[in-house]
Parts: sequence; C-alpha cells; structure tokens
Amino acid sequence: MSNDFNFVKVTVDGKEVQGVEGMPILAACNMAGVQIPTLCYLAGVSNVGSCRICVVEVEGTDGLVAACNTPIFDGMVIKTNTPRVIAARRENLKTILATHRSECTTCKRSGNCALQKLANQFNIADLPYDPAYPEEWWDPDFPLQRDASKCIRCMRCVAECAKVQHCEVWEMSGPAANRGICVKNGLSITEAGCSLCGQCITHCPTGALTARDDTDKILAALADPEVITVVQVAPAVRTAWGEQLGLTPEQATPGRMAAAMRALGFDYVYDTDFAADLTIMEEASEFIEWVKEGKPRPMFTSCCPGWVRFAKQHYPQFVPQLSTSKSPHQMMGAVVKNTMAKEAAEQGKRLFCLSIMPCVAKKYECDVPQLSTEAGPDVDAVITTREFNRMIRMFGIDAAALPETKFDDPLGLSTGAGTIFGRTGGVMEAALRSAAYFLTGENPAFTVCDTTAATPNRPWVDKEIEVAGLHLKIAISSGLQNTSQLLDALEAGEVSYDFVEVMACPGGCVGGGGQPIVFNEERAAGRAKILNKLDGADKLRYSHENPDIQALYDKWVGKPLSETAEEWLHTDQASWDI
Repeated sequence: MSNDFNFVKVTVDGKEVQGVEGMPILAACNMAGVQIPTLCYLAGVSNVGSCRICVVEVEGTDGLVAACNTPIFDGMVIKTNTPRVIAARRENLKTILATHRSECTTCKRSGNCALQKLANQFNIADLPYDPAYPEEWWDPDFPLQRDASKCIRCMRCVAECAKVQHCEVWEMSGPAANRGICVKNGLSITEAGCSLCGQCITHCPTGALTARDDTDKILAALADPEVITVVQVAPAVRTAWGEQLGLTPEQATPGRMAAAMRALGFDYVYDTDFAADLTIMEEASEFIEWVKEGKPRPMFTSCCPGWVRFAKQHYPQFVPQLSTSKSPHQMMGAVVKNTMAKEAAEQGKRLFCLSIMPCVAKKYECDVPQLSTEAGPDVDAVITTREFNRMIRMFGIDAAALPETKFDDPLGLSTGAGTIFGRTGGVMEAALRSAAYFLTGENPAFTVCDTTAATPNRPWVDKEIEVAGLHLKIAISSGLQNTSQLLDALEAGEVSYDFVEVMACPGGCVGGGGQPIVFNEERAAGRAKILNKLDGADKLRYSHENPDIQALYDKWVGKPLSETAEEWLHTDQASWDI
C-alpha cells in the first residue's frame, strides 16, 4: 500500500521530531512541545504571517522566517528562542503597538487580550514614541462595535468572516503605508450583509471588535423602584459563564448561575430552557402541519437570529420556508409581558425583561419592531455572557460561594430537550422528539445527530428517520460557510430534505459570538458535552412532558398554533427590518 505522506525529520531546539513534509514549522514545534507565540495565525483559516511574532531561525537561512507558514523539509534545524529571535519579536511587537491605542484600563479585553499578554511576556513597558493610531466613526447603536484605534491589522476577522462565516464583511484596504481593515467596498456596517454572528469578535486578539455594551441600561432598570426586573438565561450560557470567573464546570451549575442573577438584584429569575420547550411545542406542531399540507420543503428552524439575518440578506429565496416560531427568548418575553403586565400595572410599575444570551445577534433581534406584541417590545435588552460576567465582578459577587437556588416558577421548569437547544443538532432533536410523540402518542427512542461528524467534503450532516409511517430526511448545519454550501446544494437540486436546522455559529450557541473568549481555543465541542450531560441527567427529557408548559397552554394559550399562540409566539421573518 502506498504512503500518502512523506515523513521527514526536523530538529527543534535540539529535539528531533518526525513530521509530514510541507507542514508548517509551527506544527512541528508543537509536536516538540515548544510553544511559539502568535497573533495573526488562525488554525485552519489563516496563516498570512503578517504579525511576524512567530519568527524563528532556520539553520542555513539568512533571515528569520514565520513559523506559521514556512514548510518543513528533511533535516531542517529550527531555533525558536535565540537572542536574535527574541529581539525580532520584541521589535515586531513594538511596531504593532506604535499604531495601537493601549488604554488597557478602559478596554473590555483587558486581562484577556493577546497583544497585552505578549507585551507583558516580552517585557515591553514603554515605547520611545507616542502611538499614532487611526480613528473612524462607527454607528454606536449597531450591536457589533469596532474601534479602529485598537486594530492591529492581523486580518483574523477578514479570514473568519470570509472563510468560516461566508459574509465577507471585512477587507484590507488603503494605500500600502496606511493599509487597514475596513468594511468592504466602503459600505457602512449596516449595509454590508453582516449576520451579527459575532465570530469576528471572538477571533479578534484585541479590543478592536466588541459587542455593544448594554449594561448601563440594565443597571438603570435595577435601580428604578418603579420597574419590575425579569431576567432569563439561555441554555448555552450555563456551559461557559463560569470560565471567566475561575469556576470549575462542577461549580458553574445552573443553580449557582440562578443565584448569581438573584445576587444582582433581579426580581424574577427565569430559564430560557422553559421557552425552548415552548418553542418546540410550536415548531414541532408547525412541522407536522407543514408536512401534511405539502408545503415547499425543507422547513428551516428559525430560533437563530444570525441565521435569519443571513438568509434575509444572502439567500432571501429561502426566507418563506423559515419556521414562523419565534426564538425561545422572544417567546419568553412575550409570555412575561402578556401574563404579568396587568399585575405590574396594578402596582404602578412596569416590566423590564432582560435576556442573557451567548449571542450578539440577539441584541438586534430584540429591537426588531415586528416582534413586539400589544404589550410592546417583548424583550427590553440583551446582554452577552461576557457582559453578565462583568456585572458579577462589578457587584463583587463571589460566585463560587453562592448557594444553589432554583429558577422561579412557573417559567423556570424545563426539560433536557430545552437544554440541548444550545448545541448544534439540539433544536432538531428536541423538535422531532415531540413531533414523533404528537404523531404516535409515544416517546421516540431515536437520537438525532449533531454536526461533529461534518467534514470539509461534507460540511453538514444528514439522516433519514421513520416517524409514524413518515420517511423524513433531515439535515443539520452550523457555521454560515457550511450553511451556504447546503443552501447552494438545495437550490441546485443536488439534495433534498424535509427539515433543516441551521445555527449561525460553529457548534451552535455554545460557540456563540457572545461567549467568553479564549485566544486560539475553540470550546464549542466541550461546552456541548455539558448540555448533553444535563439532558441525560434530567428527569424530564421531552418538551411536551413539562407540566408548566402544559399549564401555560391550559390557562393562557389554548393549544399549539392557536390564535393566541400565533399572536404571542409566531412571526413573519420576511417582514423584519434588517
């Protein structure tokens, strides 16, 4: 049998290792246990070598070379920590800092900034000159914020947006001496086709890209005696909220998370998992109706506003096939506002509903006027997991010491089906669990796949299942480049499906643009395992078995797809303002 790889031997700082000919020096160094500092490098996405922080010496080569994009060859001798290498890295860092506004005390990425960490590592405390950085106007209301004075032109955002998320919002532009990152074609960010997935934020090494900070709005509501504050938290937040607070996964329980929200002073603490169960009741019923009425297939899930924005801007032909079910946090907002408004008015107060989300696009979604019910905006504000963490630190809360508490009734009880909403494939699995029950009267035994099996050659996963005599073909996609390939295949008639789940962020909400940032680490898969574990341990694993969901229908909504359900829990995405 022929060998597809040509193995070669290289020496890294005196240690011999065997690698594949042509692989980058960076990979060979990792095999040798030698860590090379990087800034612009993004594994599997970008290795442009623009920052020159990863330079190393190669014996027989005059100049230093970038470890991220220089291939190895047999007999190569690499030196990674010579005085010449260290001096070059320090000078390259100083060059980057010369155009960077280094006001770390007021930067949201302070303490979690790759550039700050490297400056400390290489002992760069002072520069012989004052930095000269660019400035640009940015729409302060847009959920994605950019500060050009903190951009180091590493082009990670350009690569992530183009190659992983298919939006191509960013580009490198300008004359050679002053080239910088800007919105493509000179457009404003509101016109550039941004899905607001936030992946450029989580892959930016500095504070150049951030989410709009809405904590002042929440602090004002908490301090107002005439406001009843209601907070809800998304499934994926429980997988990551403890990371920046130094909590272990065992400490960062949903019960301790609920206690942290109470410690911040919220009057009611609810779980968006409950609303995920509600979403399933509506979406599963809608899918059954969709199939029975022979509507154009596939029906697409619609709980991800990043995906909805992407579809509206890049694939509008598929928008009519989106499920009309609102996302869980919008359903929760509608239920809160429509069931609690009278009580609040009798007290002479008003309701303020906050969502803590792993997402940047949710900030956009809550402001979409077409999502409001008669009670006004269903959700008044959205903050990310990162903003939630900042509030906990702001209030001086020792999260590890908090005793666990339950979410408030009656909108706090949820099932495992609601919990897995936070990972790719979870919405599909939860919906089909209940759809199968509605059709057969029995809970199904099958398990729907997630997208961990996706490959570059097959960027989505699919499955065929039998439910009550129906042969259904389903597909699951996460990441918008993967999704675009799936949509292109659907449009070309190369594939056909009955039901498709799409999540904008790779791995789903667990890898969302509002989650804690760990430089050069992708944590979605590990966070998804937490949700799967919670689902497996839950006594209730089917949305239709949630007694509080049943009570909500009995008292307020009637049944799935009823007139009240259509008014509170459904929407027409085609009418949404982008």
